[in-house]
Amino acid sequence: MDAANHPFRSVLYIPGSKERALDKARTLPTDAIIFDLEDAVAPDAKAEARQTLAKALGDGGYGNRIKIVRINALTTAWGLEDVRVLGTAGADVILLPKVNTRSDVDNLADLLPATMPIWTMMETPVSVFNARDIAAHGRVTGLVTGTNDLTKDLGCRSRADRLPLMSALQMIVMAARAARIIAIDGVYNQFRDEEGLRAECEQGRDLGFDGKTLIHPAQIEGANIAFAPTAGEIDLAQRQIAAFEASHASGQGVAVVDGAIVENLHVVAAQRVLAKARALAEMEAQ
Repeated sequence: MDAANHPFRSVLYIPGSKERALDKARTLPTDAIIFDLEDAVAPDAKAEARQTLAKALGDGGYGNRIKIVRINALTTAWGLEDVRVLGTAGADVILLPKVNTRSDVDNLADLLPATMPIWTMMETPVSVFNARDIAAHGRVTGLVTGTNDLTKDLGCRSRADRLPLMSALQMIVMAARAARIIAIDGVYNQFRDEEGLRAECEQGRDLGFDGKTLIHPAQIEGANIAFAPTAGEIDLAQRQIAAFEASHASGQGVAVVDGAIVENLHVVAAQRVLAKARALAEMEAQ
């Protein structure tokens, strides 16, 4: 599966230990799945979960969903065996938790096939300060925000507007954009609160995230809507590109759409909107 051009509006955590959840995930309309061997699995169940997940990935059936395996940290008793069993077991991406520096990525990269992409959890103050260096690592293709761990480590209050986390969120997005890789927002814990989820998804989209990690299937629809181009955005993008091309063809220096000047930078953004819309249409057709 080519993750480079794939949408990541919804990225659902699934416990690697639960066969029923692993099976149900094959039918869910999520863009990507994080098969979790870390926080979602108790210590005494990790060895069995590793084998359960390896079998599920081997059986396949996940369609065009990107398959991301979050292993345990390499400094734990389970991390190295996670890599040995699952590094070549059918995952599209390996997600490394507890990353603080570029060297943490080096340690994992040395154990994986050269073609296996690595994503990193950005869940500590140190990782946020080192976000640019981590994102620039040649094997890293995505950053996943761990807002719960960041909140814990910062000792800040959980607020609906996420004001205490705003600097960290923006640094993660900027690092990802500088490296031209994927940036995924953190989870919204109140999975029955559709309005709250919608607001946080919209905020994440406004900040520039590609999508959101989710803890429950009920959150998928909200994330898919929030992180997809709207009909209005698609229409505006098409008109901006057409106006810009027409102005250049006629020798005019300035294009105007809806009373606003359209420059090359607006065309680049418009092309990005249309590319995402096409990718979603192609994925749905498959």
